[in-house]
Amino acid sequence: MKLTYDPRYNVAYIGLKEKVEEVETIHISDQLNVDLAPDGTIFGIELLNANEQLAAMPERKLLLVNEELGKTTEVELPW
Repeated sequence: MKLTYDPRYNVAYIGLKEKVEEVETIHISDQLNVDLAPDGTIFGIELLNANEQLAAMPERKLLLVNEELGKTTEVELPW
């Protein structure tokens, strides 16, 4: 999984799979698009107006939580 942010376009992208040739983009709202891989699985999630959506995280940190193991890893976001 990969989280990217492009400040030129103010878009964050959560990529769940390796890059594929074609994806089908499903427009969910003015703030969110979901890309589907050719096999119908979710390829990635695009956050539009990302700085507004990510501003809800004042600490600028991403928490990775493994519920089964009870482990949490914290990653500082660079923006």
